Amino acid sequence: MQVSRTTTRIAAAGAVAATAVLALSAPAFAHVTVQPEGAAAKGGYAVVDFKVPNERDNASTTKLEVNLPADHPIASVMPQPVPGWSVKVTKSKLDKPLTMHGEKIAEAVTKVTWTADGKGIQPGYFQKFPLSLGALPEDTDQLVFKALQTYSDKDVVRWIEVPQKGEDEPENPAPTLELTAATDDHHGTQAAASGTAGAASDDKGDDKTGQTAASDKSGGSDTTARVLGVVGIVVGAAGIGYGVLAGRRRTA
Repeated sequence: MQVSRTTTRIAAAGAVAATAVLALSAPAFAHVTVQPEGAAAKGGYAVVDFKVPNERDNASTTKLEVNLPADHPIASVMPQPVPGWSVKVTKSKLDKPLTMHGEKIAEAVTKVTWTADGKGIQPGYFQKFPLSLGALPEDTDQLVFKALQTYSDKDVVRWIEVPQKGEDEPENPAPTLELTAATDDHHGTQAAASGTAGAASDDKGDDKTGQTAASDKSGGSDTTARVLGVVGIVVGAAGIGYGVLAGRRRTA
């Protein structure tokens, strides 16, 4: 009877530990993030993807609003067409004009909004929204893009909290783009970014066109690591239980 109770306690402890691992890792899947396609070098051009997962079981994501950093305006912002979505680019006048290729620019893009033509990003899927950006600022190590994610039930999640170094990640972190050291090939990077941004088709698909399954490769490595971690905890707990049982049998 004593052995049975001990085994039960060990199994319960393993289950609690596994549940804790899953609970801690789950929120990471729900964040709106931004990642460059290649490098995002200071002073250069880059194509970046805003990755938007649908975190609800009973609603779809129907709109994404990305606000560009006002303290580091970007002269050239070009969205890549996303099948099944309409895009609106909003420009505003700058307090301090920018100089680009010898010309002064008095206004810049301050917001890009994607709106679904159909059902949007349904539960169990995510969508990438590409932007070509340049020239990237040279006086900062990162750019923060505050984003609003709207669901079909009219609920809005505000991804606007700025992560701080040395502190825990906030509950609703804003997408943050890390910039790398400047390179000498700014113009080559610009041509590549412009070509990529204009390569997509304008054709409209069905409601799920352009969506990517949540089990796609881009999220597979993170998921595998978490699953292996949980399996390791359970196997470890089972090993401890076996050791206790074996010891008690030898004592008997």
